[in-house]
Amino acid sequence: MSLRVLVADDQGIVRAGFAAVIDAEEDMTVVGEAGDGAEAVRLTGELAPDVVVMDVRMPELDGIAATRIITGRPDAPRVLVLTTFDLDAYVFEALRAGASGFLLKDVYASELLRGIRVVAAGESVLAPSATRRLIGHYASGAAGRAPGERSPGALDNLTDRERGVLALVASGLTNAEIAAQLGITVGTVKSHVNAVLRKLGLRDRVQATILAYDLGLARPNPPGTPL
Repeated sequence: MSLRVLVADDQGIVRAGFAAVIDAEEDMTVVGEAGDGAEAVRLTGELAPDVVVMDVRMPELDGIAATRIITGRPDAPRVLVLTTFDLDAYVFEALRAGASGFLLKDVYASELLRGIRVVAAGESVLAPSATRRLIGHYASGAAGRAPGERSPGALDNLTDRERGVLALVASGLTNAEIAAQLGITVGTVKSHVNAVLRKLGLRDRVQATILAYDLGLARPNPPGTPL
């Protein structure tokens, strides 16, 4: 089935460009375009897209607030946030609001298309290095809240191995890197990650990473720490 995509950006020429690239793919269909966050929220409810490609800075309702509303609904679509600046504080807040990842607006078309497919499959498009940079710069200054306002006791349902895998996910390691470090198969790592997400009621690895930092299971890198 074709992936249903909604594009939200207040710049018409940018929005049209993204829509044209996406619509040219055989496995994707642009079902709507929104010029601001309020329209993105409305159209998401009306059109039921699988993925919303969301700009951060928009009038009426910004992309962060729109993401929070959209992802808070039952059967919410995945949200892929676009930003002009790497390490933009708005991006971290968007991830906290429920976005499944972010890309810079100057990405190649192939990267945008891959990002849409990845988040639609329930994964994150945050590269490990980007995860570490974002968390290192912003998590220590962010309010100590986890998705759903969870307390440290939220981790009690995890096994020791699952806690260990969660900590490694938060450090920015890929499944293959985690498998190599723990001496287990990639398939086993995937099973552990899925169990963590299910037990904690999390949407994806991005939310798992934020939760791990919020609850002290992982620590941010000090500014200037090599990544």
